[in-house]
Amino acid sequence: MPATLPPTMDLLQSLATALGLGLLVGLQREWVKSRVAGIRTFALLAVFGALSGMLGIVFNGWVVAAAFIALASLIILGNIAGAKLKDADFGLTTEMAMLVMFAVGILCVAEQRLVAVVVAGTVMVLLHAKVPLYNLVGKIGRNDLHEIARLVLAGLVILPLLPNKDMGYQGVLNPFSIWLMVVLIVGISLAAYLTGKFLGGAKGTAVAGILGGLISSTATTASAARRSKDAGAQGLSLAAICLIASAIVFVRVIFEVVLTASAHWQALLPPLLTMMVWCGLVAAVVYQLAVRRDKPGSSPAPPSELKSAILFGVLYAGVLVVVAAAREHLGDSGLYLAAAISGLTDMDAITLSTSRLVHNQQLETHTAWRMILLGGMANMVFKAVLACVLGTREFLKPLLLGMAAALAGGAAILLAWPW
Repeated sequence: MPATLPPTMDLLQSLATALGLGLLVGLQREWVKSRVAGIRTFALLAVFGALSGMLGIVFNGWVVAAAFIALASLIILGNIAGAKLKDADFGLTTEMAMLVMFAVGILCVAEQRLVAVVVAGTVMVLLHAKVPLYNLVGKIGRNDLHEIARLVLAGLVILPLLPNKDMGYQGVLNPFSIWLMVVLIVGISLAAYLTGKFLGGAKGTAVAGILGGLISSTATTASAARRSKDAGAQGLSLAAICLIASAIVFVRVIFEVVLTASAHWQALLPPLLTMMVWCGLVAAVVYQLAVRRDKPGSSPAPPSELKSAILFGVLYAGVLVVVAAAREHLGDSGLYLAAAISGLTDMDAITLSTSRLVHNQQLETHTAWRMILLGGMANMVFKAVLACVLGTREFLKPLLLGMAAALAGGAAILLAWPW
């Protein structure tokens, strides 16, 4: 028995939506002077899809299939005829856009007008972004592609295969959650690195420090300390890079806290935000001094490879176990010790593991943010020691003074913030 069509006004709205979306995409194709289809063709095509959807409702889905075959046949015949032209373009972009817009017309009739609008808008943007997308691909080198492939392997291949259940000591080890944090860190690092590359590289101390903090403030400090020994190195600018990176670490920490313990952000974020602002002010003072005395420069290190991500996953799992054991046997004092130890070399592990415990209601918020802050301070101490081993006096003096000021602010927050 044939199905009943929606009310006439709904059908007219669907046809009008399909027509408008067809005109939108067709406008872009007309502007680039596509030989296959322009503004009128795309408008008619979307309306054809809507009408086919209406007939499909009444006479069954074979009508839609037949309409699709008819459209595909017209496209093929058009390409055969166009292939005889001297300036024939054998790309399939416009043809694929035509098939998509046919489906968009059907969506309009299927009471999915919002989806149709989103899809058509995306099609229009993709068609118009040809040059920027080609430029984007041109800036991606072989090593960058390897890093993207590793991220895809970690996030889209390995992650879905892992069991999403608690196991191990006190049930704190969840393979899916642990690897998800690995994917998160690798993704953040890769996004920061590629953003800097697409913008033309890290030009200037501020950009180098910001990207260095997003990628790895520890690696940035080690790299800057080594470069401080080069002839003509500008120690004050290198110190500013490290301090900016250390301040940006708390931006990343806040993002991770919101992501993994979103229900508790009001209790966790204020002291961490205060520390971030204080470190930012210290870094800004050194940066202004560097701008006056040195020529800003430096570039961030490339993101970590998958091997480093696996090591992070092992560290993250170890932190979960250490924190759980400390909580069970030593109370809050043991938690703070675990936070300081784990924060020496990596802030992400202690931040993510502590936030997850708060999310699971296994840790109080007032203890959690103190653990995170203490881990950040321990990380700063470790970077200061690293700089002392690798850096020069011109680089060390402003760096150590800045880190001492940042640590003093952190200590004041720990002592003065109300419980």
